[in-house]
Amino acid sequence: MKLVGYARVSTVEQNLDMQIAALKAAGCSEICTDHGLSGADFQRPGLLQALRKIKRGDMLVVWRLDRLGRSLVDLIQTVNGLSKRGCDFRSLTESIDTSSSGGRLVFHMMAAMAEFERAIISERTKAGMEAARIRGSQIGRRPSMTIEQMDAARTAIEIELRSVAEVAFTYGVHPKTLARRLRDSVKPTNLRSASFPGQ
Repeated sequence: MKLVGYARVSTVEQNLDMQIAALKAAGCSEICTDHGLSGADFQRPGLLQALRKIKRGDMLVVWRLDRLGRSLVDLIQTVNGLSKRGCDFRSLTESIDTSSSGGRLVFHMMAAMAEFERAIISERTKAGMEAARIRGSQIGRRPSMTIEQMDAARTAIEIELRSVAEVAFTYGVHPKTLARRLRDSVKPTNLRSASFPGQ
C-alpha cells in the first residue's frame, strides 16, 4: 500500500511544516500541498494531484479532517470517491482509518448525518417555497446546479472517471449543459480537454 499525503493551509502566512512532518512520520512516500487556499476554494490543485496519484490499494492521508473537505458533505463525497476506486483514507488527528472496520463505521455514521442534513435542508427549502407561494411571491428559476453539486460532479468525472451522461442524469440536467457549465466554471487549463469521457 502506498501512502499519499495531502496538506493545506488557508493563508500565505501559515506554513505547512507541521503537517508535512506528521505525514512523513506516518509513512507517506509522496505529499501534495495547497498553500494559501481555503477549504472553500473551488479548485485545489494539490488535492487533485494527490487524488490522481492514488491507485487501487493506496491510501490518502491528511493531518486533520478539515484539511480535506470544506464541509461534511464534501468530505464524505471525497472519501466515498476513494472507496469506489478501492482506496482508503486516514486522518491522523482524529485517528480515523477506513482500512479498519472501526474507521469504516465512523464514516458510515458521518455519511448518515450528512444525508440527514441534506434532507432537513430540502424540507426547509420546500416549506419556504410553499409559504412564498401562499403569500403570492414570485418564485424565480433556480440555477440548474449548486456550486457544491458542480464540485461533486467534477470529482465524479475527473477522479472517479464516471461519464458525463451518468453524472448529468444524477443531477437531472442534460449532458451538454453539464459539460458546458464545467468548462465555463474554471480556466481551460484546469480541464483535461474540450471533451469529457462518455459525452
